[in-house]
Amino acid sequence: MSASFEAFQTGFPVFLLFTITAAGLLALAVFAYIMLTPWKELALVKGGNGAAGLALAGAIVGLAIPLASCLASSVSILDLIIWGAISLLMQLLAYRVVDLLLRDIPQRIQNDEAGAAIVLIAAKLASAMILAAGVWDPTLQRF
Repeated sequence: MSASFEAFQTGFPVFLLFTITAAGLLALAVFAYIMLTPWKELALVKGGNGAAGLALAGAIVGLAIPLASCLASSVSILDLIIWGAISLLMQLLAYRVVDLLLRDIPQRIQNDEAGAAIVLIAAKLASAMILAAGVWDPTLQRF
C-alpha cells in the first residue's frame, strides 16, 4: 500500500469529522442570525425580495469566513468547537452592531433596496475578515 493511500485512510475520517462539525456550527449560527435579525429574511426571499436574499447570502458567507479560519488552524475537535463558537458569537455581535449603526437598513431591506443590502454585505464581510485574521493559530504563538 502506498504512503499516499495510507495518509488518505488516516486523514479522511478526520477531515470528515472536522468538516461536519464546522458545518453544524455554521448551521447553528445561521439559525441564530435569522432569529436575531429585525426582519424575516426567509419570508422576504420567498416573496421575491432580492435585497433580503443578498443580505442573507452575505451574512452566511460572513459567518463562514471566521469559521473557515478556525477550521484551518484547529488542532482538535474541541479546539474547533471552542474557537468556532467564539468566532461565530463575535460575528453575530458584530452583525448586531452593524444593524444598530445602520438603523434604516431593516426597512430598506424590506423595501427591496439593493443598495442597502450591498452596504450590509460589505460591513458584514469586512467584520468577518477581521475576525478571521484574529483567530488563534497555535503554530504562530501570537499570544
